[in-house]
Amino acid sequence: MKAVILGCGRVGSLLASFLSESGWQVAVVDSNPESFAGLSDGFNGVQVNGRITDDDTLRLAGLESADVVVVLTSDDLSNLMAGQLALRRFGRQKVLVRVRDPVKAKAYRELGIQTICPTELELDLVRRELGVQPKR
Repeated sequence: MKAVILGCGRVGSLLASFLSESGWQVAVVDSNPESFAGLSDGFNGVQVNGRITDDDTLRLAGLESADVVVVLTSDDLSNLMAGQLALRRFGRQKVLVRVRDPVKAKAYRELGIQTICPTELELDLVRRELGVQPKR
């Protein structure tokens, strides 16, 4: 399997390292070259320094042949743009986009973009620990 991970912060570097050490082909993209320092010693994938919304950067990372694209920067709008590029311009089928704002996450889902919203996940965990169910 081939994954392209856009964003090499805490989650991106951990995911890239895990997948690489699990035998996947992995390319990770970040605009800050210092972010690649978070990758494990066992990471043997490709590191691409550039903007996640730049076509040439995405091609250099091999997005055209990726089985999975995961977008994990801290910028919801950039994540949406990169996710749309992966889906629409590059025709990737499996694209996961992190969106921290629950309102934006809902709107992006309505546009057909598969989102992961850490804010919603954390809220669910806290509710579960408190034994409180949301009102429906």
